[in-house]
Amino acid sequence: MTTQLQFKLQRQGPLMALVLVGTILSILSADFLTANNLLNVMRQVSINALIAFGMTLVILLGGIDLSVGSILALSSVLTAMLLQANVDPMLATLLGILSGAAMGLVNGLVICKGKVAPFIATLASMTILRGLALVFSNGIPVTGFDSELFSILGGGYVAGLIPVPVAWMLMLFAVFWFLLKKTVFGRHLYATGGNEEAARLSGVKVDKVKLWAYVISGSMSAMAGVVLTSRLSSAQPTAGSGYELDAIAAVVLGGTSLSGGRGWIFGTLIGALLIGVLNNGLNLLGVSSFYQQVFKGGVILLAVLLDRRGY
Repeated sequence: MTTQLQFKLQRQGPLMALVLVGTILSILSADFLTANNLLNVMRQVSINALIAFGMTLVILLGGIDLSVGSILALSSVLTAMLLQANVDPMLATLLGILSGAAMGLVNGLVICKGKVAPFIATLASMTILRGLALVFSNGIPVTGFDSELFSILGGGYVAGLIPVPVAWMLMLFAVFWFLLKKTVFGRHLYATGGNEEAARLSGVKVDKVKLWAYVISGSMSAMAGVVLTSRLSSAQPTAGSGYELDAIAAVVLGGTSLSGGRGWIFGTLIGALLIGVLNNGLNLLGVSSFYQQVFKGGVILLAVLLDRRGY
């Protein structure tokens, strides 16, 4: 297989798969292509997509972030507690997102300064942060806050048509596209993931690039947590369990290499949509959730195998 054909498959394969799956589901279920169902799919996808956008930066470096689900939970709990204390909703939201950035910074410092492997560092923080979420909330959902402004973040609509979470997803997709395609940071990110030592010798501040990648990943997880809290009107300390796997799956399905240095944000968006469409379609068809896990795992394994073979 020629290099040019490999490149086309990497770029167009996820989109072709999404179109194929959507076509099959529309034939098998009359409810799939309804406006309400498609909006519901987009709303559900938005949470995973926000996390996956941040995860893309980390994986482009050849790293991993297993703590994103726990960051989502802890930032959600902290945001809800601030709202309970009658803090201004916008300030509470900002502080919640900043808390996620701080958690990401800790991950980055442990990895860069402590020289700990990303898998181990984020596995440890996943456990620690989940524990803190349970401690702060006493293991129960944080409720009792009532803010119309805050509720718009997860339950409102733009122009009465587009759910606000979907609008956030599309806007942040544009921001990440610009970040990776048009900025020095984006070029340094690809260079570091492709060959860290060569990037260092070329003058790239590798540790700084890594730190920012984990800070952004933490911020996006917290953003997803805020949106989810707004939508549910409560903060669940157990929220986000398994979300790291869905985010990694979206990134890998979108064509980003786990070895780093190769990938694109549009592929991540398509990967998140593909997972969301699969989940929704299988639910509409009445497929058991147990079989859904088996099917999703098989799709992820196939994507990783294709990545390892360079297709």
